[in-house]
Amino acid sequence: MSTMKAIQLVRPGEWPQLREVSIPSPGPGQVLLKMTAAGLCHIDIAVMERFAAERGYRLPMTLGHECAGTVVDAGDGVKHLVTLGEDVLVYGPWGCGRCRQCAEGYENYCYNAAARRINPPGLGHHGGAAEYMVVDRARYLVPIKDLDPVKAVPLTDAALTPYHALQHSRSKLDANSYAVVFGIGGLGHTAIQLIKHLTPARVVALDVSEAHLELARQVGADYAVKSDDAAVELVRDLTHGQGAEVVFDFAGVQPSIDLGARMTKVRGDWNIVGIGGGQATVGFGVVPYECNVFSPYWGTRGELYDVVALARRGVIQMRTEAYPIDQGVEVFRRLAAGEVIGRAVLRF
Repeated sequence: MSTMKAIQLVRPGEWPQLREVSIPSPGPGQVLLKMTAAGLCHIDIAVMERFAAERGYRLPMTLGHECAGTVVDAGDGVKHLVTLGEDVLVYGPWGCGRCRQCAEGYENYCYNAAARRINPPGLGHHGGAAEYMVVDRARYLVPIKDLDPVKAVPLTDAALTPYHALQHSRSKLDANSYAVVFGIGGLGHTAIQLIKHLTPARVVALDVSEAHLELARQVGADYAVKSDDAAVELVRDLTHGQGAEVVFDFAGVQPSIDLGARMTKVRGDWNIVGIGGGQATVGFGVVPYECNVFSPYWGTRGELYDVVALARRGVIQMRTEAYPIDQGVEVFRRLAAGEVIGRAVLRF
């Protein structure tokens, strides 16, 4: 039986392992991809540390929820829906396809996914950090045409998630507005580019790392400063004491959440996207009046087509570091240590 290399989480709370496993075969309705790239994300670290145990993932499980590959086979019922040899991305938040949320295009908010254990790749289902991957439905495949898979694969999360969050708040970002972006990693550096292209707002980028702040400047941030009390004063000075129209928190740690609450304007939007484990305190007099506090999750399939189109036009320039799968476990360690600038990607 043919085998492949895969980076799998074997036990919760431990680092993953590079293993030799069987190449999967597509069943009815499924598609087999030969992987070309897989993005590595801080969510993967959370899977190792918390999610696998808390959510009862079946282990061993191949990691990787940012997936790109070439269609090489398909099961019964979908052979006529795919093109062998086509390069595609994999839309991650799989849904039932039948509930009201899915019918409206919001499979990322499927009513039935949790109860029916319809898990995303790398988040309960075998993911893309392997030489081959089975995708459950042909509808999750989005063509990338002439895009480099290494540059394209982060679009599935690192671009899709901030794009979805921005669409929610885009109407508030006019020519006199400010957007604050916490955490200039894979999502944050993409969010800056999207805000600058799609709105006339000015961007204040915040991070604890000077290297990440330099990346923010390179991709268009108007201001890039350390994430601390002085940043609160800067935002207040820039906005004449009113606060920013929209705050995007791609860190989600307690310090960034505590600062974000102090930077948001009356009737502003406070987007807590990051999964750093911080908790927001919300109540009368605690946050500004009519402040919208919400936590978006991924985005829609239609929005993934949008970000692919933006990338093909050169609007989104993903900063990536590419590695072979043999180095994948060590790259996860570097990611956890905050040593990756932009997005780490496995190239196959």
